[in-house]
Amino acid sequence: MFDFAKRLSVLGDVTVLCVGDLMLDTYVYGEVERISPEAPAPVLAVKREDVIVGGAGNVARNVAGLGARCIFVGVIGDDLAGKTLEAAFAGQANLIQSRLVVDKTRPTTRKTRFVSEHFSTHLLRADWEVARPVNADTEAAVIAYATNALSRVGAVVLSDYSKGVLTPEVVRALIAAARKAGKPVVVDPKYGDYSVYRGTTLITPNRKELAAATRMPVETEAELARAGARLLDMVECEAALVTLSEYGMTLVARERPPVHVPSYPVKVLDVSGAGDTVVATLAAFLASGAGYEEAMRGANAAAAVVVGKRGTATVSVSELRARILPAAALAPEQKIVPDWAALDQRLAAWRADELRIGFTNGCFDLLHPGHVKLLAEARAACDRLVVGLNSDVSVRRLKGDGRPVQQQAARAEVLAALAAVDLVVLFDEDTPLELIRRVRPHVLVKGADYRLDQVVGREVVEAAGGEVVLVELVPGYSTSALIARSPALAKE
Repeated sequence: MFDFAKRLSVLGDVTVLCVGDLMLDTYVYGEVERISPEAPAPVLAVKREDVIVGGAGNVARNVAGLGARCIFVGVIGDDLAGKTLEAAFAGQANLIQSRLVVDKTRPTTRKTRFVSEHFSTHLLRADWEVARPVNADTEAAVIAYATNALSRVGAVVLSDYSKGVLTPEVVRALIAAARKAGKPVVVDPKYGDYSVYRGTTLITPNRKELAAATRMPVETEAELARAGARLLDMVECEAALVTLSEYGMTLVARERPPVHVPSYPVKVLDVSGAGDTVVATLAAFLASGAGYEEAMRGANAAAAVVVGKRGTATVSVSELRARILPAAALAPEQKIVPDWAALDQRLAAWRADELRIGFTNGCFDLLHPGHVKLLAEARAACDRLVVGLNSDVSVRRLKGDGRPVQQQAARAEVLAALAAVDLVVLFDEDTPLELIRRVRPHVLVKGADYRLDQVVGREVVEAAGGEVVLVELVPGYSTSALIARSPALAKE
């Protein structure tokens, strides 16, 4: 129905215009070990500090994270926080072209969060902001910058955080100009009066916002559909995407049945900025020519990635591909590493995420239930499974003439299509010892036809604190036996 592989491959060719409330987000991480003697307040022993472009700027970061280009229009004050934001955008100038209006009458919006890392708890948030509409001169500058950029973009995002940049005049002017230019507009709304957004293309309220805007119940899917249809008429828009947190998303579009997609089963670490990721992905997909449902499914997958990260995060196109495409579709591109240098890169990323790495190996000439059981149990013992695959020359030395039955490319592709397998690496040696030394797995898995003292690489793994696991075989299955029972193969 949807060719997501093709869609993701063209995101680098699109440009999105984002206009909205820019913020400087600071996260101060540490541990609380005592109470202050000066007042009954916890003392945070600071370990590190992250300074991030936030608010509507996080939408721009998410567009860039997907490999697309973004033209960003926002407002800053004449202060240190504003200069920090200017410098941050300058560092991403290859993907984000910023047009920042300096308003000397207001400070740059800034939020600082103090976080206990041990408990993953926000202790306090401090805000510096003036949540009033920008003045007429700033309005005019924002409208001028944004309308001048319309000819160079494929879609527009209006990211409203109720800090005063997206005044009714700015919103109406940009929607009218975008409609005239034939560019879709995605609105992340904050105004209670949704008539401000009349004429937009796609609006993204959450469940609570939809209920407030339409004054209708929104608990069931049927109620969501009715309220969404009411919102389409109120705002005169093409579609409404209702975000439902852990329950997924519901799309209501004109002349189409409502579509609900559940959220992905993920461990949620932080929902900060997930809405920014959703609208950024929607806009990037629409700019690439995707329909509403395809864009929604992409946004749902992107949200699943970022809520599994700490802080205000972004999603890369590779992360989105890994989430949205079936494992088998990733086999040639994502799972078979062309050389050991590429293997090192993948392993380094997994180790940085503190993932438990497993390893097993074999010829896997004719895949059978015994192989499947071995690989499934190996994957159950780790977070990521690397499979060492004997190359054709290695198999020939070990098994003799006529083997392998299948060439190494075919054997690697079949292995990579299995959900249990995360990486396939070819090796030419008779044993995988050098590869095991390279991988340094936490767990080494072999079939129970081996004794522990016969497992190649056992000493390497155990010396590093890892373990060796032996998996019981499935009786009656072996590649050699399958070949012997096949007259055609036995003659080769």
